[in-house]
Amino acid sequence: MTTRIFQYEIFNENIGALLESINNYEKVHIVSGNPEVLSNGLQNNILLDNFTSKNSIIIPDGISTVICSKIVGHPVKEKIAGIELMDCIVKKCESENRGIYLLGATQETVDMCNINLRTKYRELNILGSHDGYFEIDNCEEILVEIEKFNPQVLFVAMGCPKQELFIAKYMDRLPCNVFMGVGGSFDIIAGNLKRAPKWMINIGMEWVYRVAKEPFRIKRLSTIPKFILAVLKDKYKHK
Repeated sequence: MTTRIFQYEIFNENIGALLESINNYEKVHIVSGNPEVLSNGLQNNILLDNFTSKNSIIIPDGISTVICSKIVGHPVKEKIAGIELMDCIVKKCESENRGIYLLGATQETVDMCNINLRTKYRELNILGSHDGYFEIDNCEEILVEIEKFNPQVLFVAMGCPKQELFIAKYMDRLPCNVFMGVGGSFDIIAGNLKRAPKWMINIGMEWVYRVAKEPFRIKRLSTIPKFILAVLKDKYKHK
């Protein structure tokens, strides 16, 4: 059920199998396995230990990870976008009356995200929310609040690597079953940003649309070819 890329085991089944697999964990960190996140993991021992632990699932979030899976000779069945998986989890939480907590983005954005999720999923139990503007080493009040509300699922939208570091640091302490860093998903759900047209998503060009809408992302694009090149070098080094 996984494809090995460097030290990482990338989930390589479809999203339905992934949802079933999540149920088998007492606690699980769902890692959006795009080149930026995975590269950060290779440079940070805290993240690497968390990403490669038995309590993490790395999803192939991005066409670049799909390409890398083909390079190593064990292609994933499909790209699994973080925001699409988040929506599936939210829908499942509504049907099973499981509570969620939203952590990240600006207060205005997380509030609007809260409203729009409740509008779409009328029976969804959002237990609480908080913006993402705090120091992860100095956030006792937030931790106490999450503990008090006892959500089953915690979505963290603070960007990479802050959201992953927060989860790695507090996963053992917090009572949640599912932890997931969701990057800019709150902005999309809140209506601040739009996803690329379906045809661009289908051909793996969503990143072009995102860069066009958010030009600051262009500085981060260099991670993609560097990561793919590193996978190629690693493959031929072991031949």
